[in-house]
Amino acid sequence: MSSPENISTAPAQPASTLPGTRFTGVGVCPGRAVGPVLSMPEPVAEPENAPRDSGLSEASAVESLESATAAVAEQLRARAAEASGDAKGVLEATAMMATDSMLKKAALKRISGGKTEERSFYEAAAEVTSMLASLGGKMAERQRDVRDVRDRVIAQLRGITPPGIPHSDTPFILLAEDLAPADTATLDPQKVLALVTQDGGPQSHTAIIARSLDLPAVVAAPGVLQIADGTEVHVDGAAGVIDTGITEELRAEVEAHRVRRAQISAFDGDGRLADGAALPLLANVGNGADARAAAAAGAQGVGLFRTEFLFFDRDSEPSHEEQVSAYREVFEAFTSRGTAEAPAKVVLRTLDAGADKPLPFLTDSQEPNPALGVRGFRTELSSPGVLARQLAAVAEAEKAAGEGVDVWVMAPMISTAEEAAQFRTMAEHAGLKTPGVMIEVPAAALTAGPITEEVEFVSIGTNDLTQYTMASDRQLGSLAALNDAWQPAVLQLIGATGSASHGPVGVCGEAAADPALAPVLVGLGATSLSMSAAALPSVAAVLRTVSPAQAEELAAAATAARSSSEARAAVVAQLPALQELGLA
Repeated sequence: MSSPENISTAPAQPASTLPGTRFTGVGVCPGRAVGPVLSMPEPVAEPENAPRDSGLSEASAVESLESATAAVAEQLRARAAEASGDAKGVLEATAMMATDSMLKKAALKRISGGKTEERSFYEAAAEVTSMLASLGGKMAERQRDVRDVRDRVIAQLRGITPPGIPHSDTPFILLAEDLAPADTATLDPQKVLALVTQDGGPQSHTAIIARSLDLPAVVAAPGVLQIADGTEVHVDGAAGVIDTGITEELRAEVEAHRVRRAQISAFDGDGRLADGAALPLLANVGNGADARAAAAAGAQGVGLFRTEFLFFDRDSEPSHEEQVSAYREVFEAFTSRGTAEAPAKVVLRTLDAGADKPLPFLTDSQEPNPALGVRGFRTELSSPGVLARQLAAVAEAEKAAGEGVDVWVMAPMISTAEEAAQFRTMAEHAGLKTPGVMIEVPAAALTAGPITEEVEFVSIGTNDLTQYTMASDRQLGSLAALNDAWQPAVLQLIGATGSASHGPVGVCGEAAADPALAPVLVGLGATSLSMSAAALPSVAAVLRTVSPAQAEELAAAATAARSSSEARAAVVAQLPALQELGLA
């Protein structure tokens, strides 16, 4: 398998003002690299707070702003068309933010008051980010998106190059306070050897995209922005460390590590353990392009089809025909991988609106704490009918896709067995034979037995389960150590789900993409794992060295640990394949 690990061949760079310094953060994607650093440029300068030129009419200013926002949205959509996987979905969502109605109304109000279009959009963005910050939780993470769009629109109005990844003719290690999704989604692994951010968490957009690119990455590393551009550093994405003291011995060690990583071959579509026991490895997707890329990467099916991207930036729900077309495109990407006797599995998550994914026709933007509010399945209480119509479209799309695919449907944010039963009834009414639910809140994990008596399967969303269990916002770098799926409390809840469940137990959160954590999840009862397509080869290679009994031993060691770091260390010590394959 090709590996992003590399040793830059760029000429020697000026010595750092911090020679031999080590910075520690949270490793979010394994891999090691040595190379010169480049930092993200400063954001676009704040526009002057001065009245609009008397010669420029309000209509002209409005036209200028609308042209700029449309251009930025089109630029981002064009980049999305060239991307795939998580990157595509993130870029599409950011493009929608450029024409967000709330942002636009706030800007037009200021233009009417006599301000320039630049200043109006700047102040509108400040108003929206302040509102998002006050809401807290997952809504607060959208602030970075708004600031990114703000800078791009202002740059468009000024006719200058928008902010983004710095250009370099030679490979480099990128440093940033944090990265906007649009930036992270367009990282070129051939130029960017590794990614290091001062803020962010292990389940942030930055971390998710880094994993989808198989790019060594460390987040929540305080002080890294002190490192001068051009300084050569070493990044260890598994250990979460950045060193400025580079020795020849270290260079040789990184090169040996690269050689070990190169042993990992492309995934052959056969997930299994050391004794030959099947362990299906599936992919997380958001649309048809994602699904086709996942199928090409050998994924055995889809473990998480996120359907909310179809609903974003709309004043009304998509039509029945639009939904059928979008779902069928994903299903048909895998029909050739299955047969009537053994169809490929596609697990579709019904609309997960609310919290960080508000929809004007479905959710209440004034909720005091949207992360704990009307989200996912709960929207059926406030807006009945949307879910039933989605399920009807899914059923029609499955029928149209043919016999080579087996569609399972699951509801997000289920907390009780009663809710699980309600969803089952709705799915069966639509003609869908395999209903399931997400296990994302501690209540669902602790009552997995009664819940799984009502449905055919469950899938554990480790991102939200971790956030809710540890009461830590996944975007806050200061809480990154808490917001880690290796936390023993989180692992114990996963184990409780596995031991109490009466049917298949999937894992579709970011934890499934961690080659060290994957065997632990299997030992805790997971019967399938779903991840970004880029993670499939590494996870498959490690699992093939682990027997079911060993997986249970690793799970016992991790759950008995006192901390997340102790849990990971205990597993790494007992799993030599991680060192042998360059994954630790």
